[in-house]
Order: sequence, then structure tokens, then C-alpha cells
Amino acid sequence: MDEATLTRIADALERLAPAPLAAPDLDAADAFVWHVSPDRLVPVPHVARVGIELLVGVNRSRDTLLDNTRQFARGLSANNALLWGARGMGKSSLVKAVHAAILAEGLPLKIVELQREDLPSVQRLLAILRAAPGHRFVLFCDDLSFSHDDQHYKSLKAVLDGGIEGRPDNVIFYATSNRRHLMPRDMIENERGSAINPSEAVEEKVSLSDRFGLWLGFHACDQDQYLAMIRGYCDAHGVEIDDDTLRAEAIEWQATRGGRSGRVAWQFFTDLAGRRGVRV
Repeated sequence: MDEATLTRIADALERLAPAPLAAPDLDAADAFVWHVSPDRLVPVPHVARVGIELLVGVNRSRDTLLDNTRQFARGLSANNALLWGARGMGKSSLVKAVHAAILAEGLPLKIVELQREDLPSVQRLLAILRAAPGHRFVLFCDDLSFSHDDQHYKSLKAVLDGGIEGRPDNVIFYATSNRRHLMPRDMIENERGSAINPSEAVEEKVSLSDRFGLWLGFHACDQDQYLAMIRGYCDAHGVEIDDDTLRAEAIEWQATRGGRSGRVAWQFFTDLAGRRGVRV
């Protein structure tokens, strides 16, 4: 094959190859979402969140996560955190609210949301964040859990342990989940019943959650907390309603939903504000 032919082949391959990714503009926003195919960090100019003062009934978790995040933003040591427990009780809302509170204190901190299905790409994301030592990042994965045949949990270990390179000093990982061990109980029990060495098989499955330095539990709220959440929303957004009417309507609303949670409280408040002509 002559040199001219080789040159044409090389030129054709170069045209087919994807262009190198441009370095992300990390000064464009304080929040980003990670996308793949192609890899890119998309800035989020406005984050959907509520004020930290409106999160009722999670005081201990709020203070613990706020202190941990503040330490990290100041360049001090801090732990990865797993927020687990009852659905609709403000786990993801707390992560976003804490980020806003840290920014309000004047500390530089960015949050990057990573989807569970994109976990296999996490090493590429960490390489980008590692190359930006002037910034500090909370890497956030919402509603994290794994099924029987899911191998994504192995990718997560790269975030928590970092492999031979270690986790970047400027990255911390926060995740929310309805499951304390991130995997369904029957999956763990199946391993115990079918493995040659049951204890080792179970340890492999549950050890992932042990890699989080902070476990923050969220439990279903009682009726007083549920009503306090709604009253807080009303006061913050200027919705006027007397306590007796609020109580009667809110209890009726929860009965139609079959339970109480922070999410149900917000849904009721959204309906109430709309009926009272208040934009939220």
C-alpha cells in the first residue's frame, strides 16, 4: 500500500473520530448535571429546591449534613453521606437545601447531579473534576438502589474508595435511597441461601453502604409534623388560612393519599395555594 493511500485512510479516520471534548466552564453555574454520549457537564442556572428552614422534622440530619458539607467547603476532611429512609421525607430536598445554605454563607461549592444509570461513566466524570482543583464538588445521586442483576454498584465503589488514585480531594459523594443497604432484602437473603460461603456473599452486597461515613435516617412523620410542614409553607408564601381549616383540609388530603410525608404536605400546599390564588 503506497503512502498516498495510507494518508487518505488516516485522513478519513480522523474525520470520523469525535472531536475532543471542550473543557467545561465550571464558572458558568453552581450546579451541573452530568450527561453521557457525549460526556458533558450541563450548567443548571436555577435549582428546584426549598429553603432549609422549611424542612421540618429532620433537624438532626439537617445539622449533621450541614456541618459535614461546611467542613468540606472549607477544605477540611468530610465524609460521604447516605440519606436513607421513608419516601417523600425530604432526602433530596435536604441535599439541595444544604448546598444553597453553604453558598449563602459565602463558601464556594458546586453540586453535580449524576444519574444512577450513568454510574459506569463515573471514572470519566471524576477525571474532569479532579482536573479542577480550584473548585469543590458535591457529587449527588438521587434515589440510588440496585436490583438483582445490576452491576452498577461496582462502579460506585470507584466514587467511594477511588481505586488506586483515591477519591479526588475536591469531590464528596452524597446519595439518597429508600434502602439502607441500597439493595432489596430478598437479594441479600438469596445470597445467604445460595452462596457457598453465605457470610462472605452477604458482606459483598452490604459492604457498599458501609463505605459511606455518614448514614442519615429519615422516618415517616407524625400528624403534628405534617401540619407544621404545611403551616411553614403557608407562612413562607403568604397563604392565609386559619388553623382549624388547615387542619381539616390537610387531614382529608392525607386520607385520600393513604399516608403522610413531606411530599404529601407540599402537594396539599400546592393545591391550597392555587385555590387561594397564590403563585409559588
